[in-house]
Amino acid sequence: MKNILYKLFEHQYLSREEAKEVLQNISLGKYNDSQVASLITVFMMRNISVDEMLGFKEAILDMRVEVDLSEYKPVDIVGTGGDGKNTFNISTTACFILAGAGFNVVKHGNYGATSVSGASNVMEQHGVKFTADVNKLRESMDKCNIAYLHAPLFSPAMKAVAPIRKNLGVRTFFNMLGPLVNPVMPTYQLLGVYNLPLMRLYSYAYQESGSKFAVVHSLDGYDEISLTSDFKVVDSTSEKIYTPESFGFKRCTEADLYGGDTPEEAAQIFDNVLNNKATDAQKNCVIVNAAFAIQVICPEKSIEECIATARESLESGKAMAKLKQFVELNS
Repeated sequence: MKNILYKLFEHQYLSREEAKEVLQNISLGKYNDSQVASLITVFMMRNISVDEMLGFKEAILDMRVEVDLSEYKPVDIVGTGGDGKNTFNISTTACFILAGAGFNVVKHGNYGATSVSGASNVMEQHGVKFTADVNKLRESMDKCNIAYLHAPLFSPAMKAVAPIRKNLGVRTFFNMLGPLVNPVMPTYQLLGVYNLPLMRLYSYAYQESGSKFAVVHSLDGYDEISLTSDFKVVDSTSEKIYTPESFGFKRCTEADLYGGDTPEEAAQIFDNVLNNKATDAQKNCVIVNAAFAIQVICPEKSIEECIATARESLESGKAMAKLKQFVELNS
């Protein structure tokens, strides 16, 4: 590790193979916490390269606990995190809207490292017990259209660095890696990123993998479509900038999307949205993210049609019904 750190301190980049070996060694516990924290710090001070990110990704996927749910052709909606906005669990809420609309979802998530409530936090608040049992995951897909994968159960690397990430309390390159290493390798993915350089990086990585995707970024710094500003959407064929008003939405404020000061508060907002009792700002933000995920699956549909599908899933109670089924089955 010393040689790797010296190389990085001299502003050099790791090759794809070097990055892969480093992550494998972290997973195997070959480095102490100080060395890992030093490595993480380097990538907080400069952008990660394409080769570094792909090498890290390959290491995590090569060592993952494999789960084959490919016959479901699932979608995942996920943000990198690390945008510093402490929003409520928008991506996770949107996943249940898709499940309510009849789409198969495999949500890959973790505890919040830079916010009060990550996806795993809100699941635990509902009494969900995490599992790597593929039969249990299949049952959840069959009965609820959704399965939840708690990242540390499937990735030795994620588990090894979890305490360090929590102690650092700031975004790290593991925030960037999380969306790329869903062990199911979902057929479809909507990914939110917190800046434009990351948007380009992920677009390249997804195109190399051949997956069907869209990457979204709100231009004021959110790693999701926040409706607080114009937002950009990139997929395999196009790049577009949209305004909230172009879809009939009012602009939100940062306060509108605040996730609270505790996991309990964040979970309450999550429930309010799915119960159709949230503010218009909270509901619309979730609906538009769900809609763009639907369009990844159904590119022939207009975004207006996808918004209508997402809204019907929420307002009819179908999304909440899926959550109740999911919690009952997975608790």
